[in-house]
Amino acid sequence: MSPNATLNSALAVDRQTKDRLTKDLIVYGIILAIAGLQVLMAYHTAPGKQLLVQMLALALVQGGIAVAFFMHLRDEKRGLILALIPTTIFVLVMMNMIWSDSFRLFRMHP
Repeated sequence: MSPNATLNSALAVDRQTKDRLTKDLIVYGIILAIAGLQVLMAYHTAPGKQLLVQMLALALVQGGIAVAFFMHLRDEKRGLILALIPTTIFVLVMMNMIWSDSFRLFRMHP
């Protein structure tokens, strides 16, 4: 391998790293902006249900962006995504069904 090819390879890797870092910083900035919007919304006097729905919607968007970019889920094959997301939702729903069963321990009867 010639020294010129090695230098070009190193420069290509450096550009890729810089591009990835730039993309990560932009995504991080977007997530921070959503968090700031949530703080502003929390101080805004909106009806309770409406505020809850808006905050949950923003949290879902924020979580989706974080999972897609920082966990590299957007680079995965479509089949893996279609297997992971419904499975995760199913597990969370089933956990929610079991949590309500734990309250019977306070009353000591079913």
